[in-house]
Amino acid sequence: MNVAAHTLETKRRLGAKRQLFSLSLAHFFNDVMTTGLVPALLPLYKQAFHLNYLQAGVILFVSMITSSVCQPIFGMITDKHPKTWFLPVGICLTGFGLTASGFAPAYWILLVLVGLSGIGSGIFHPEAMRGAYMAAGTARGTAQAIIQVGGNFGQACGPLLLPLFLIATGLHGLGWFALVTVGAFALVSSVMPWYKRSLIKNKARQAAIKGKNHPGGLTLLTIVVILRSWTQIGVAGFLPFLYLHQGIPLKFGDLMTFLFLAAGALGTFLGGQFSDRISHKWLLFISMAITVPFAWLLPHVHGFLSIIVLFVFGLFVLSSFAVTVVYGQLMFPKNIGLVSGLMVGFGIGAGGIGATLIGWLTDLYGVYAVFNLFVFLPFLAAIIALFLPSEKSLRES
Repeated sequence: MNVAAHTLETKRRLGAKRQLFSLSLAHFFNDVMTTGLVPALLPLYKQAFHLNYLQAGVILFVSMITSSVCQPIFGMITDKHPKTWFLPVGICLTGFGLTASGFAPAYWILLVLVGLSGIGSGIFHPEAMRGAYMAAGTARGTAQAIIQVGGNFGQACGPLLLPLFLIATGLHGLGWFALVTVGAFALVSSVMPWYKRSLIKNKARQAAIKGKNHPGGLTLLTIVVILRSWTQIGVAGFLPFLYLHQGIPLKFGDLMTFLFLAAGALGTFLGGQFSDRISHKWLLFISMAITVPFAWLLPHVHGFLSIIVLFVFGLFVLSSFAVTVVYGQLMFPKNIGLVSGLMVGFGIGAGGIGATLIGWLTDLYGVYAVFNLFVFLPFLAAIIALFLPSEKSLRES
């Protein structure tokens, strides 16, 4: 490669990396306004609308299931005909739904607005994941880690916003997220020229890809992702209730939720880095297996030890987040949008179903009994991970 060609390739890689970080930041804003804030807002919604635990869980269910149903559907559509305008439209719907939910006059209107926000997230995610795929080059695990850590850190910062200002302002404070939406719209608009050019190049590359799909492997992987999601979203949504039951203020519970999700964001980044060097299958198995003892310890420890347990729990439960996206793309190499929708959208959305079930079980048996359930979910996920196909067999097929 001559000097001019090398310089051009270096500029191309730097440009792709800048767009990747822009998409990661947009992912941060999107997930702050959906999976970050909605679970954390449950106590405020519950108080404002005089809800029981089941009704509070339904709010989370609506948020997650709309995103869950939409992401694979939009992913399948855009695998054949990618639509660049999905990025700004999705982020605007996400922001509008959350902002308006702070002024909902009735519970059913609140559910409609939360659902609209979820649909916006479902539109945004497949195209954002496709952008990460096109910017990745050969380091797909690292690229997925960069974009996913934006989303996971957004989830972590959502609960932190409650003690910072939303507890003081109440639900009307969500009106400030109109400004966040405007900023996120400007950010994704700046990515659009690069994204359009990259889609043209990627179309030829996708046509040259050989290899068959592995529906059995993808089904097992999706089940693992769902079990992981039930664990992560269940803990994030009901941890404040656990501490309230112990007589600890909501403000402290939200800070602990932030710690749990921030540890998950760090785990996502580290797991993506390692996935470019070691087996996806064994990284997934190890992350789920190590989660089990810390899930068991969580409701039984107090003080500084609870902080350590919660941090390690969050670190490992989400350390496979980016890995499962790349792993799924290996199983379905020509359906990037569909796989991204399943791994990110459907997996997280299924957590909303789990949240509804968890809310019902909490009403029946109490919050302590439900936290003991979180021991079995990652254990089952680790067992299923042992039956996943290896990367070597996927590449040779």
